Amino acid sequence: MDRAQFQEALLSVMERKVHWAWPRFTSGKVPADRLHIHLEHEYGVYIRDFARLIGRAYVQCPIEAVRIELAENLYEEETGRLTRGRPHANLFLEYPRGLGMDLSRFEHVELLPAAQEYRRTLDALTSDHGWEVATAVTTIFVEGTPFERGELEDGAPKRPAPPLEDHPLVKHYGLPVESLALTKVHREVEGDHRASAWTMVLDHVPPARRTDVVAGMERALRGWLAYRDAVAEACGVQRAA
Repeated sequence: MDRAQFQEALLSVMERKVHWAWPRFTSGKVPADRLHIHLEHEYGVYIRDFARLIGRAYVQCPIEAVRIELAENLYEEETGRLTRGRPHANLFLEYPRGLGMDLSRFEHVELLPAAQEYRRTLDALTSDHGWEVATAVTTIFVEGTPFERGELEDGAPKRPAPPLEDHPLVKHYGLPVESLALTKVHREVEGDHRASAWTMVLDHVPPARRTDVVAGMERALRGWLAYRDAVAEACGVQRAA
């Protein structure tokens, strides 16, 4: 697999990181009294521990240039001191706080079985398959979107960035715009993070490991889709017949 084929294989995974239920979440069709299920699971499955997942890639990596990029990402996730001065996991909790949810639920999240399995998959991929898979899964798959091609190719659509007032939680559920601190941070740093992620993986993963990285990304995608199916069902969202 040459570099161009490797890039295309990774982009193919990301362009399939699309879930059938997401338009229901973004259009306000999820009952407000079940929305907490989605937020709790995003927090419990990966947001709370995302810095630790990146840290696993960092400690396994022998390449200084990659470690520097991972360290900067980890530092911002864990401390927020490059932007808002608060850990990103704490900023995430401004969403449920602004919606008036019971934050004690986020201290002991009860994960659905498919969510538990997805988290086990993330743990395995970041612990047991080398820095290459760990780096790709955390910085490209978990942090990335179906619009990754727009980060690499001129003319390809980039991740949408509508006005904060049009954020689904604001527009449909009454979240104060001031509670979108994490969204604001992501918009400030995401361009650099996307470029860094692709540089680390495309420039430094050796050819002999490219197939393993793509396999890890495919495994992450399967786990993510099953996880999102379970959350949608728990939120009362049914797939159209």
